[in-house]
Amino acid sequence: MATWKGGLKDGKGTLMTESNVLAQTPYSFSTRFEGERGTNPEELIAAAHAGCFSMALSAELGKAGITPEIIGTTAALTMEQLEAGWTVTMIHLEVTAKIPGADRAKFDAAANAAKAGCPISRLLNTKITMDAKLES
Repeated sequence: MATWKGGLKDGKGTLMTESNVLAQTPYSFSTRFEGERGTNPEELIAAAHAGCFSMALSAELGKAGITPEIIGTTAALTMEQLEAGWTVTMIHLEVTAKIPGADRAKFDAAANAAKAGCPISRLLNTKITMDAKLES
């Protein structure tokens, strides 16, 4: 649930998730565009994408008989002012997976399948790039 009180620049809102993991989490114009402490919709989308991708990569690796020790994913979201307004134009996934003895080709295939198959990737109608690093 999201609530908003006031105008765009002077207003403030709170976010709450059904699980209550986010409960009365503040967001505002300042947290979105001016670096004030709090979250913003784009940050939440990036976090959701990173989490979804990590799980999808684990699933794809499992299909290849590979179990990762750890997968770390950061999603960097790019927003640009276009003619239609502010638009998310790209998300870049930075992925590091620690998988001792893993085959690089199998890892790359799993990472690309995860990027294409992750539900959040499919939800987003934007360019998604990725750097996937394999650590032994």
